[in-house]
Amino acid sequence: MTAGTLFIVATPIGNLADLSPRALETLRGVAAICAEDTRRSGQLLSHFGVNKPLLALHEHNEDALAQRLVARLAAGESLALISDAGTPLVSDPGYRLVRAARAAGVPVSPVPGACAAIAALSVAGLPSDRFVFEGFLPAKASARREHLARLAGETGTLVFYESSHRIAESLADMRAAFGDDRPAVIARELTKLFETVLDGTLAELQAKVEVDDNQRKGEFVVVVQGAGDDAEAQLAEGRRVYAMLSQHLPPSTAAKLAADITGAPRKALYGMKDPP
Repeated sequence: MTAGTLFIVATPIGNLADLSPRALETLRGVAAICAEDTRRSGQLLSHFGVNKPLLALHEHNEDALAQRLVARLAAGESLALISDAGTPLVSDPGYRLVRAARAAGVPVSPVPGACAAIAALSVAGLPSDRFVFEGFLPAKASARREHLARLAGETGTLVFYESSHRIAESLADMRAAFGDDRPAVIARELTKLFETVLDGTLAELQAKVEVDDNQRKGEFVVVVQGAGDDAEAQLAEGRRVYAMLSQHLPPSTAAKLAADITGAPRKALYGMKDPP
């Protein structure tokens, strides 16, 4: 018996016209469609007249469901996996199912389309030859700051997803980790009616977001240029080490040790505070 195919199908991130003809044909041809949020995906499929069984696949049931879905694929059924919006597995569940299908020798085929991270990077005007996708930052402030501190010396362009209720706080934490003058772009509501793409330094962008309520609404991709020359990378690494040491040592001691470890200027580290 020939196994079916697991199709990984990208869906629009806003503008419904971005669903490709091939994606639509694929969704109409499979036996069932796996989706994280069946209600939201059901609305999308209904809009296009796709009437297929929907199976909920999310982080809480993926391990248990994967083998059952692979059994259906092995028996000859083809299935599709979609996310709430954009390309599946990019900050969404699905890799366990793909891994199980590939381990069972089931064909897995991509049906490419929209991806918010790539869409934002394409319009940011920042270096795109090398980038690091970080997805959503931790919701807890202390964990978010620690994570950003570890990225301070990263030379590739950084790409983050962020929600409306944390965008201002995340920008403030990025300023503290990367410095006020690090170039960045905020892409908001991409492909939707109120799409905006703002560029500037992190300090400038935080100010724009704080004075305009509309810039704190919607879905966000934040693209941040990586650490540049050796001096900037050294300072970024000094800030990272200082941020960790200052949790346990007096500021002056933490700054001296961070400077000794990284070679960053002590005066640039001592007294570092979260941006206003």
